[in-house]
Amino acid sequence: MWGVDLGSGAGLPGLFLALHWRGSRWRLVEAKRRRARALVEAVAELGLGTRVGVFAQRAEAVSRLEGWRGAHDVATARSFGPPGVTAECAAPLLEVGGRLLVSEPPGETGERWPEGPLGLVGLRAEGLAGRAARVMVLRQAEPCPERYPRRAPHKRPLF
Repeated sequence: MWGVDLGSGAGLPGLFLALHWRGSRWRLVEAKRRRARALVEAVAELGLGTRVGVFAQRAEAVSRLEGWRGAHDVATARSFGPPGVTAECAAPLLEVGGRLLVSEPPGETGERWPEGPLGLVGLRAEGLAGRAARVMVLRQAEPCPERYPRRAPHKRPLF
């Protein structure tokens, strides 16, 4: 099982999931080099070096790397960016049937994830999970078109 954590920051939830999901392999993507260096140290200290890699790159760039596109069972994002940017950056990384798990703000009802624009990248919203901590679950229903992600999705989000 392959997972990718976008905008890993301090390693949540990627490091936590790698620790508790022992059969999994993870790619932690963090564009800020200082945070990426701290993640490298944390991975080494936790003894996860054989299952977890840290990549100091922008999320929209990693889907163009050899072996990344459509290669992940799960993608996670916590405080990564607006829904349209998160969907566009994560969808190309997921295999068909894979899930995107996004931490949602308190009180969110799921309306931030419109069906039409999600369909552009092959995603379908499955709904919110959890009570205190809310997570939006999206499924990669079909392959993401090659034109995504665009070069700078944060400048003109899908929605």
